[in-house]
Amino acid sequence: MEYVYAALLLDAAGKEINEQNILEVIKAAGMSPDEAQAKAIVSSLKGVNIKEVIKNAQSVQAAAPQQQAAAAPGKAEKKEEKKDEKKSEEEAAGGLAGLFG
Repeated sequence: MEYVYAALLLDAAGKEINEQNILEVIKAAGMSPDEAQAKAIVSSLKGVNIKEVIKNAQSVQAAAPQQQAAAAPGKAEKKEEKKDEKKSEEEAAGGLAGLFG
């Protein structure tokens, strides 16, 4: 995960995300860098616009509570329908009991 953080730091600083820079950030954080992991993160981020990915992630995250709020009334309606069904069954049973006395 620290290699992803290193890439984010480099992007925020406007520096190129390459193996050497990632290794330097990891060293500066007091950790032992692994060249294979640095190489893997650089190759996986090749062609990726990090700022755009973060922007999209934030918009999805902001939309999630709105979607949950929109879905909540439907759940409440279903509960009310179940209560109405139980009442009608009880009323029907009560009406039948009256026939037998």
